[in-house]
Amino acid sequence: MNAPSNPVLTQAEPAAEGPDDLDLVARSQAGDTSAFNELVTRYRSRAFSMIYQMTRNEQDAWDLAQDGFVKAWKSIGRFRGQSSFYTWLYRILMNVTIDSLRRKRIASGTEFDDAIGLRQIEPGAATAPRAEMQPAEKISDKEIRERIDAAIAKLSPEHRTAIVMREIDGLEYSEIAEQMDCSIGTVMSRLFYARKKLQALLKDVYENI
Repeated sequence: MNAPSNPVLTQAEPAAEGPDDLDLVARSQAGDTSAFNELVTRYRSRAFSMIYQMTRNEQDAWDLAQDGFVKAWKSIGRFRGQSSFYTWLYRILMNVTIDSLRRKRIASGTEFDDAIGLRQIEPGAATAPRAEMQPAEKISDKEIRERIDAAIAKLSPEHRTAIVMREIDGLEYSEIAEQMDCSIGTVMSRLFYARKKLQALLKDVYENI
């Protein structure tokens, strides 16, 4: 089937109403571009918000959302309804974003070996990932917020993805593991090292909270 003309992503998003997602997906799989455009309208703002948390760049977020929706359209025939449409779309959007971050080499510093982390971290250990570092909720100062954003930008794409999914999107470990196509242990390892690196980068900020 031919891809729809590039869906225009705008920040306005009406409340979802009308056919449910599965009806729209079925029509999209039959080649109905208007049905897919309705899915775009329904989820474009959520897509932008999620990607913006990763890129911290408005134009990049809209461009990557656009790319993600185009990829979703091209792959819509492979959607089997084993998850919600948005769960399926979320994974596509996240993969597109991670690929972009890798290409731009935004991540800096030495990468940690997830396998090493798995040997060092037990689910019940004191160092297991906990929602203990949430500076955005404790500090409203603009300059500190910018410092935090800059520190998050220095994480590897995988570590940044784990932090965004857990601390911003509020996903459970099992949901993050599904989206990142890895084990729960690997998710825990990535969160542990991401928080450890953020603590090092923002040591002075936390000392003054």
